[in-house]
Amino acid sequence: MVDHIDVEWSGLFHAEGLASDTPRYLAALLGDDAKAFANGYAHLWSTTLRREGRAWPATAPTAMLVAELLDHPLLGPDDPSLPDAMLAYLYAVGIAADLGDQAEEIRARVEEHAPELRSWTDDYLSADGDGRSRMWQDGTGLGVLILDQAALACFDLVPTLLRRTLPHLASQRARHRMCAAAAVGSLARHPSVLTQRPALLEQLRSMAEATESAYDLATILVAIGHLGGDTRHWLTDPHAGVRGCAALAFGLAGDNTADQALLELVRSPRAFGESFGDMAPPLQFQFNPYQDLLTFGLLQRDGGGETPAPGAPV
Repeated sequence: MVDHIDVEWSGLFHAEGLASDTPRYLAALLGDDAKAFANGYAHLWSTTLRREGRAWPATAPTAMLVAELLDHPLLGPDDPSLPDAMLAYLYAVGIAADLGDQAEEIRARVEEHAPELRSWTDDYLSADGDGRSRMWQDGTGLGVLILDQAALACFDLVPTLLRRTLPHLASQRARHRMCAAAAVGSLARHPSVLTQRPALLEQLRSMAEATESAYDLATILVAIGHLGGDTRHWLTDPHAGVRGCAALAFGLAGDNTADQALLELVRSPRAFGESFGDMAPPLQFQFNPYQDLLTFGLLQRDGGGETPAPGAPV
Protein backbone atom coordinates (compact mmCIF):
# COMPACT_ATOMS: atom_id res chain seq x y z
CA MET A 1 0.00 0.00 0.00
CA VAL A 2 0.99 3.66 -0.20
CA ASP A 3 -0.51 5.06 2.99
CA HIS A 4 2.19 4.23 5.57
CA ILE A 5 4.01 7.58 5.31
CA ASP A 6 3.82 9.29 8.70
CA VAL A 7 1.58 12.19 7.75
CA GLU A 8 -1.46 13.57 9.54
CA TRP A 9 -3.57 13.82 6.40
CA SER A 10 -6.60 15.03 8.34
CA GLY A 11 -4.67 18.22 9.11
CA LEU A 12 -4.03 18.99 5.44
CA PHE A 13 -6.24 20.15 2.61
CA HIS A 14 -6.31 20.08 -1.17
CA ALA A 15 -8.58 21.60 -3.80
CA GLU A 16 -11.67 19.85 -2.45
CA GLY A 17 -11.06 20.15 1.27
CA LEU A 18 -9.81 17.60 3.80
CA ALA A 19 -6.92 15.54 2.39
CA SER A 20 -7.52 12.36 4.37
CA ASP A 21 -8.94 10.77 1.19
CA THR A 22 -5.72 11.19 -0.84
CA PRO A 23 -3.92 7.97 0.22
CA ARG A 24 -7.01 5.95 -0.66
CA TYR A 25 -7.30 7.57 -4.07
CA LEU A 26 -3.64 6.96 -4.87
CA ALA A 27 -3.77 3.37 -3.63
CA ALA A 28 -6.44 2.78 -6.29
CA LEU A 29 -3.77 3.36 -8.94
CA LEU A 30 -2.33 -0.01 -7.96
CA GLY A 31 -5.60 -1.90 -8.25
CA ASP A 32 -7.65 -3.37 -11.09
CA ASP A 33 -10.90 -1.49 -10.44
CA ALA A 34 -11.15 0.68 -13.56
CA LYS A 35 -13.53 3.24 -12.06
CA ALA A 36 -11.50 3.61 -8.85
CA PHE A 37 -8.34 3.91 -10.93
CA ALA A 38 -9.82 6.70 -13.06
CA ASN A 39 -10.98 8.54 -9.95
CA GLY A 40 -7.56 8.16 -8.34
CA TYR A 41 -5.76 9.47 -11.41
CA ALA A 42 -8.13 12.43 -11.65
CA HIS A 43 -7.67 13.14 -7.95
CA LEU A 44 -3.89 13.20 -8.33
CA TRP A 45 -3.86 15.73 -11.14
CA SER A 46 -6.91 17.89 -10.49
CA THR A 47 -7.10 17.90 -6.69
CA THR A 48 -3.61 17.67 -5.19
CA LEU A 49 -2.15 20.46 -7.35
CA ARG A 50 -3.64 23.91 -7.74
CA ARG A 51 -5.07 24.82 -11.12
CA GLU A 52 -1.99 26.81 -12.10
CA GLY A 53 0.30 23.98 -11.00
CA ARG A 54 1.24 25.35 -7.59
CA ALA A 55 1.08 23.59 -4.25
CA TRP A 56 -1.69 22.88 -1.78
CA PRO A 57 -0.75 21.81 1.77
CA ALA A 58 -1.38 18.21 0.65
CA THR A 59 1.00 18.43 -2.32
CA ALA A 60 4.32 17.62 -0.62
CA PRO A 61 3.15 14.42 1.12
CA THR A 62 1.34 13.44 -2.07
CA ALA A 63 4.63 13.80 -3.93
CA MET A 64 6.23 11.34 -1.49
CA LEU A 65 3.46 8.85 -2.21
CA VAL A 66 3.99 9.39 -5.93
CA ALA A 67 7.72 8.71 -5.51
CA GLU A 68 6.79 5.39 -3.91
CA LEU A 69 4.28 4.60 -6.64
CA LEU A 70 6.96 5.30 -9.23
CA ASP A 71 8.90 2.20 -8.16
CA HIS A 72 5.92 0.04 -7.24
CA PRO A 73 5.64 -3.23 -9.23
CA LEU A 74 1.85 -2.99 -9.32
CA LEU A 75 1.82 0.41 -11.02
CA GLY A 76 0.89 -0.10 -14.65
CA PRO A 77 2.51 -3.48 -15.34
CA ASP A 78 0.77 -3.43 -18.73
CA ASP A 79 0.75 0.35 -19.21
CA PRO A 80 4.20 1.97 -19.14
CA SER A 81 2.65 5.42 -19.46
CA LEU A 82 1.65 5.30 -15.79
CA PRO A 83 5.20 5.43 -14.37
CA ASP A 84 5.80 8.19 -16.92
CA ALA A 85 2.87 10.10 -15.43
CA MET A 86 4.37 9.79 -11.96
CA LEU A 87 7.58 11.39 -13.24
CA ALA A 88 5.51 14.12 -14.87
CA TYR A 89 3.90 14.79 -11.49
CA LEU A 90 7.31 15.07 -9.85
CA TYR A 91 8.31 17.49 -12.60
CA ALA A 92 5.27 19.62 -11.71
CA VAL A 93 6.14 19.50 -8.02
CA GLY A 94 9.66 20.63 -8.87
CA ILE A 95 8.19 23.67 -10.61
CA ALA A 96 5.91 24.41 -7.64
CA ALA A 97 8.92 24.11 -5.34
CA ASP A 98 11.22 26.38 -7.34
CA LEU A 99 11.43 29.17 -4.76
CA GLY A 100 14.96 30.29 -5.55
CA ASP A 101 16.31 32.75 -2.99
CA GLN A 102 12.84 33.37 -1.57
CA ALA A 103 12.79 30.11 0.41
CA GLU A 104 14.39 31.41 3.59
CA GLU A 105 12.29 34.57 3.59
CA ILE A 106 9.16 32.42 3.33
CA ARG A 107 10.46 30.12 6.07
CA ALA A 108 10.98 33.06 8.43
CA ARG A 109 7.45 34.36 7.82
CA VAL A 110 5.93 30.90 8.26
CA GLU A 111 7.76 30.35 11.54
CA GLU A 112 6.76 33.81 12.77
CA HIS A 113 3.08 33.11 12.15
CA ALA A 114 3.01 29.37 12.92
CA PRO A 115 0.25 29.50 15.60
CA GLU A 116 -2.00 31.67 13.42
CA LEU A 117 -1.45 29.38 10.42
CA ARG A 118 -2.41 26.31 12.43
CA SER A 119 -5.54 28.04 13.73
CA TRP A 120 -6.48 29.26 10.23
CA THR A 121 -6.07 25.74 8.86
CA ASP A 122 -8.19 24.21 11.63
CA ASP A 123 -10.96 26.73 10.95
CA TYR A 124 -10.69 26.12 7.22
CA LEU A 125 -10.98 22.34 7.58
CA SER A 126 -14.06 22.64 9.78
CA ALA A 127 -15.81 25.22 7.56
CA ASP A 128 -18.31 24.47 4.82
CA GLY A 129 -17.73 25.44 1.20
CA ASP A 130 -19.07 28.96 1.57
CA GLY A 131 -17.06 29.49 4.73
CA ARG A 132 -13.87 28.38 3.01
CA SER A 133 -14.48 30.74 0.14
CA ARG A 134 -14.90 33.62 2.59
CA MET A 135 -11.70 32.72 4.40
CA TRP A 136 -9.61 33.34 1.28
CA GLN A 137 -10.93 36.89 1.39
CA ASP A 138 -10.73 37.45 5.15
CA GLY A 139 -8.13 40.20 4.86
CA THR A 140 -5.58 38.51 7.15
CA GLY A 141 -3.32 37.26 4.36
CA LEU A 142 -2.96 33.97 6.24
CA GLY A 143 -4.44 31.95 3.38
CA VAL A 144 -1.74 33.20 1.04
CA LEU A 145 0.91 32.38 3.61
CA ILE A 146 -0.56 28.88 3.98
CA LEU A 147 0.03 28.38 0.27
CA ASP A 148 3.56 29.75 0.61
CA GLN A 149 4.09 27.25 3.41
CA ALA A 150 2.88 24.49 1.08
CA ALA A 151 5.42 25.51 -1.56
CA LEU A 152 8.12 25.57 1.12
CA ALA A 153 7.21 22.00 2.13
CA CYS A 154 7.71 20.95 -1.50
CA PHE A 155 11.01 22.86 -1.58
CA ASP A 156 12.26 20.96 1.47
CA LEU A 157 11.24 17.65 -0.09
CA VAL A 158 12.96 18.20 -3.44
CA PRO A 159 16.33 16.58 -2.57
CA THR A 160 14.51 13.37 -1.61
CA LEU A 161 12.40 13.43 -4.76
CA LEU A 162 15.48 13.98 -6.89
CA ARG A 163 17.22 10.96 -5.36
CA ARG A 164 14.18 8.84 -6.19
CA THR A 165 14.07 10.18 -9.75
CA LEU A 166 17.73 9.93 -10.82
CA PRO A 167 17.81 6.13 -11.34
CA HIS A 168 15.09 6.49 -13.96
CA LEU A 169 17.47 8.38 -16.26
CA ALA A 170 18.93 4.93 -17.00
CA SER A 171 15.58 3.32 -17.87
CA GLN A 172 15.55 0.86 -20.75
CA ARG A 173 12.57 2.71 -22.22
CA ALA A 174 13.33 5.94 -24.08
CA ARG A 175 10.10 7.75 -23.19
CA HIS A 176 10.59 6.99 -19.51
CA ARG A 177 14.11 8.39 -19.69
CA MET A 178 12.74 11.57 -21.23
CA CYS A 179 10.15 12.00 -18.47
CA ALA A 180 12.91 11.45 -15.92
CA ALA A 181 15.05 14.08 -17.68
CA ALA A 182 12.20 16.59 -17.47
CA ALA A 183 11.72 15.85 -13.75
CA VAL A 184 15.44 16.16 -13.06
CA GLY A 185 15.45 19.47 -14.95
CA SER A 186 13.02 20.99 -12.46
CA LEU A 187 14.08 19.21 -9.27
CA ALA A 188 17.82 19.83 -9.71
CA ARG A 189 17.32 23.60 -9.65
CA HIS A 190 17.23 23.24 -5.86
CA PRO A 191 20.19 25.05 -4.25
CA SER A 192 21.30 21.92 -2.40
CA VAL A 193 22.08 20.30 -5.75
CA LEU A 194 24.41 23.04 -6.96
CA THR A 195 27.59 20.96 -6.70
CA GLN A 196 25.88 17.96 -8.29
CA ARG A 197 24.58 19.94 -11.24
CA PRO A 198 27.66 19.73 -13.54
CA ALA A 199 27.55 15.92 -13.44
CA LEU A 200 23.81 15.93 -14.10
CA LEU A 201 24.27 18.29 -17.04
CA GLU A 202 26.91 16.00 -18.48
CA GLN A 203 24.55 13.05 -18.17
CA LEU A 204 21.72 14.96 -19.83
CA ARG A 205 24.01 16.12 -22.61
CA SER A 206 25.08 12.54 -23.27
CA MET A 207 21.43 11.55 -23.47
CA ALA A 208 20.77 14.39 -25.90
CA GLU A 209 23.62 13.36 -28.17
CA ALA A 210 22.49 9.74 -28.17
CA THR A 211 18.82 10.19 -29.01
CA GLU A 212 17.51 10.03 -32.56
CA SER A 213 14.08 11.44 -31.69
CA ALA A 214 13.51 15.17 -32.14
CA TYR A 215 10.74 15.01 -29.53
CA ASP A 216 13.00 13.38 -26.95
CA LEU A 217 15.86 15.71 -27.81
CA ALA A 218 13.65 18.77 -27.33
CA THR A 219 12.55 17.48 -23.92
CA ILE A 220 16.13 16.97 -22.78
CA LEU A 221 17.22 20.38 -24.06
CA VAL A 222 14.58 22.15 -21.97
CA ALA A 223 15.87 20.24 -18.95
CA ILE A 224 19.45 21.26 -19.74
CA GLY A 225 18.31 24.86 -20.07
CA HIS A 226 16.53 24.65 -16.70
CA LEU A 227 19.84 23.81 -15.09
CA GLY A 228 21.88 26.52 -16.77
CA GLY A 229 23.48 24.23 -19.32
CA ASP A 230 24.76 25.16 -22.76
CA THR A 231 22.45 24.16 -25.62
CA ARG A 232 24.19 26.28 -28.26
CA HIS A 233 25.08 23.20 -30.32
CA TRP A 234 21.41 22.62 -31.20
CA LEU A 235 20.48 26.17 -32.28
CA THR A 236 21.03 25.21 -35.91
CA ASP A 237 19.20 21.89 -35.75
CA PRO A 238 16.93 21.39 -38.78
CA HIS A 239 13.95 20.71 -36.51
CA ALA A 240 12.13 23.90 -35.47
CA GLY A 241 10.99 22.48 -32.15
CA VAL A 242 14.51 21.44 -31.22
CA ARG A 243 15.86 24.89 -32.11
CA GLY A 244 13.20 26.56 -30.01
CA CYS A 245 13.84 24.38 -26.99
CA ALA A 246 17.58 24.93 -27.28
CA ALA A 247 17.05 28.68 -27.51
CA LEU A 248 15.12 28.78 -24.21
CA ALA A 249 18.30 28.21 -22.18
CA PHE A 250 18.98 31.40 -20.25
CA GLY A 251 22.68 30.78 -20.62
CA LEU A 252 22.18 31.86 -24.24
CA ALA A 253 20.89 35.32 -23.30
CA GLY A 254 22.34 37.75 -25.80
CA ASP A 255 23.08 35.07 -28.38
CA ASN A 256 21.68 36.41 -31.65
CA THR A 257 20.89 32.97 -33.06
CA ALA A 258 19.01 31.95 -29.91
CA ASP A 259 17.07 35.19 -29.69
CA GLN A 260 16.12 34.96 -33.35
CA ALA A 261 14.88 31.38 -32.89
CA LEU A 262 12.68 32.48 -29.98
CA LEU A 263 11.38 35.46 -31.88
CA GLU A 264 10.39 33.30 -34.84
CA LEU A 265 8.48 30.92 -32.59
CA VAL A 266 6.76 33.71 -30.69
CA ARG A 267 5.55 35.09 -34.01
CA SER A 268 4.23 31.67 -35.03
CA PRO A 269 3.70 29.44 -31.98
CA ARG A 270 1.62 27.06 -34.07
CA ALA A 271 4.74 26.18 -36.03
CA PHE A 272 6.35 25.02 -32.80
CA GLY A 273 3.49 22.66 -31.98
CA GLU A 274 3.17 21.40 -35.53
CA SER A 275 6.88 20.64 -35.69
CA PHE A 276 6.22 17.62 -33.47
CA GLY A 277 3.63 16.19 -35.85
CA ASP A 278 0.83 14.25 -34.15
CA MET A 279 2.58 14.36 -30.78
CA ALA A 280 1.93 16.97 -28.12
CA PRO A 281 4.81 19.38 -27.44
CA PRO A 282 7.42 18.09 -24.96
CA LEU A 283 6.29 17.36 -21.42
CA GLN A 284 7.43 20.67 -19.96
CA PHE A 285 5.16 22.65 -22.29
CA GLN A 286 2.09 20.71 -21.22
CA PHE A 287 2.11 22.49 -17.85
CA ASN A 288 2.12 26.02 -19.21
CA PRO A 289 0.95 27.29 -22.60
CA TYR A 290 4.06 27.10 -24.72
CA GLN A 291 3.27 30.45 -26.34
CA ASP A 292 3.62 32.08 -22.91
CA LEU A 293 6.77 30.15 -22.16
CA LEU A 294 8.43 31.17 -25.39
CA THR A 295 7.39 34.79 -24.95
CA PHE A 296 8.68 34.81 -21.40
CA GLY A 297 11.96 33.26 -22.51
CA LEU A 298 12.46 36.11 -24.94
CA LEU A 299 11.42 38.86 -22.53
CA GLN A 300 13.71 37.53 -19.80
CA ARG A 301 16.78 38.11 -21.97
CA ASP A 302 17.02 41.66 -20.67
CA GLY A 303 16.80 40.50 -17.06
CA GLY A 304 19.30 37.70 -17.33
CA GLY A 305 16.72 35.02 -16.58
CA GLU A 306 17.09 35.13 -12.81
CA THR A 307 13.39 35.20 -11.95
CA PRO A 308 11.20 32.29 -13.07
CA ALA A 309 7.74 33.03 -14.43
CA PRO A 310 4.98 32.05 -12.01
CA GLY A 311 4.29 28.37 -12.61
CA ALA A 312 6.54 28.27 -15.65
CA PRO A 313 9.30 25.69 -16.08
CA VAL A 314 12.21 28.02 -16.69
